[in-house]
Amino acid sequence: MRSKLLRSLLLWVVVAIILGYLCSMFFPDWLARVFVTFNGLFSNFLGFFVPVLIFALITPAIAGLGRGAGKWLGITAGIAYGSTIISGLIAWGTAVALYPSLLDGRSLVTGVVDPSEGGLAPYFAVEMPPPFEVMSALLLAFVVGLAMTAVKSNNLYNVLEELNNVVLKVVTTFVIPLLPVFIFGTFLNLGMNENFGDTMAAMGVVLVLSIVMTIVIVLLQYLVAGVIAGVNPFTALKNMLPAYFTALGTSSSAATIPVTLGSTLKNKVDEDVAGFVVPLCATIHLSGSMMKITLYALSIVYMANMDVTGGQILGFILLLGIMMIAAPGVPGGAIMAAVGLLQANLGFDESMISLMIASYIVVDSFGTAANVTGDGAIALIVNKFAAGRIKGDSLNDDSVEPSHTVRFT
Repeated sequence: MRSKLLRSLLLWVVVAIILGYLCSMFFPDWLARVFVTFNGLFSNFLGFFVPVLIFALITPAIAGLGRGAGKWLGITAGIAYGSTIISGLIAWGTAVALYPSLLDGRSLVTGVVDPSEGGLAPYFAVEMPPPFEVMSALLLAFVVGLAMTAVKSNNLYNVLEELNNVVLKVVTTFVIPLLPVFIFGTFLNLGMNENFGDTMAAMGVVLVLSIVMTIVIVLLQYLVAGVIAGVNPFTALKNMLPAYFTALGTSSSAATIPVTLGSTLKNKVDEDVAGFVVPLCATIHLSGSMMKITLYALSIVYMANMDVTGGQILGFILLLGIMMIAAPGVPGGAIMAAVGLLQANLGFDESMISLMIASYIVVDSFGTAANVTGDGAIALIVNKFAAGRIKGDSLNDDSVEPSHTVRFT
């Protein structure tokens, strides 16, 4: 139990936030600048690595979908993607309606302030140009992934699967372990620039709103599923509560699959349908994660008074829904997959990215709980149209290959 606690990313992120603030009270500038320098280097590395991450994750994910379970996989994936996008649009509407009052007067000072103005600057910087831009990586992943579904290139698929494993190894052994240090440096800088209190108060409000909205999106999903499937939505949701609370405790969609499956069967979903939909949606349905990331991102856009258009936000949501399908299967994987879009589409700097990562991880389990509970709603909808047919006419390759991994979100 103790070793598991010490490996908890959430624990280390919370410790990093607290220590960052406390150390800002007494750290000399020369020592604080060491961490500011690290943050600059780490942020530049992320800028270099994220396009590679996007290509390595999304390409085999798209190819894997094409090698999977025929039309019912496509239908289920479409419903899951639609649910995730609708969640993002609801988050956008919520932000437009509530942020002017909730965040009124709040401001966010980001980036490195010139030392002559009382801020901190890094000792040095190292430019790390990415091999290609984020959008180039995304387009290349689509082109190669879709082409592989047409030509059934097993050799190339195996190569990309190996690349996927290599990239995930970098994420799990290098990027994720260094995130607490990155977050420590951000909050140290915020504290020394006397911006910590306002920032944390504002983000605290958004954190509470995000928890409430993940519950709201689950309720909406079951109301829609109830209408389509002709069941009582509240009874169906009650049957899914064991899955919700299991995900809340584990922050793992993978660990929750057996409970989600059992809860889905209680709603009288056909066993073949449940066995097909639940594992698949554990990989591709992230409405709760979408809700949190969009709310956090738009709060930073609002507080930093950034000039972001509605078209940019819509494009961000549509592309983020695709990125979520390929999020790496590690704690905080969804937000790491979103980093490239936050930088490319919304223009986030290193401080904003660090705030996003910290905020996401602190309430990670609520997004996971919403994700897996929503999987039960999708199963009800698919069951309405596919009961008795998935087993007979959808498994073209003898097994479902929904993606390269099951994520921890």
